[in-house]
Amino acid sequence: MSRKLSREKAMELAFSVMLSKESPEEAIETFVDNYEGNIKSLDLDYINNTLKGIEEKKEILDDLIKQNLQKWTLDRISKINLAILRLGVYEMKFVEDVPDKVAINEALELARKYSDEKSVSFINGVLDKILKM
Repeated sequence: MSRKLSREKAMELAFSVMLSKESPEEAIETFVDNYEGNIKSLDLDYINNTLKGIEEKKEILDDLIKQNLQKWTLDRISKINLAILRLGVYEMKFVEDVPDKVAINEALELARKYSDEKSVSFINGVLDKILKM
């Protein structure tokens, strides 16, 4: 099972939940029903726990992000970057088997893939500040 791919799918689903207003359970069910790859290559427990955890702890995650923004507000952040930030902060604060530096590095890899270079720097800055809190 690939944690990297599972993390990417968790971020995509977190983004999807933001846009569709589906519950995490509905999003996961739809995802599993429609996934065209090898579902066994994914860690569905990780995806499920992460997506539910992000939803349950959204206020805490958003507060941490807000505290570490400079000249930005949460509603100015693109939804994809917010999904990446929430995932990174969630892993740093609530997933014990993911070292903080790994959570940051993986968030930056997702930003490189789904966003632009300015966003990579922005996300790195926010997550680095949270790490140093």
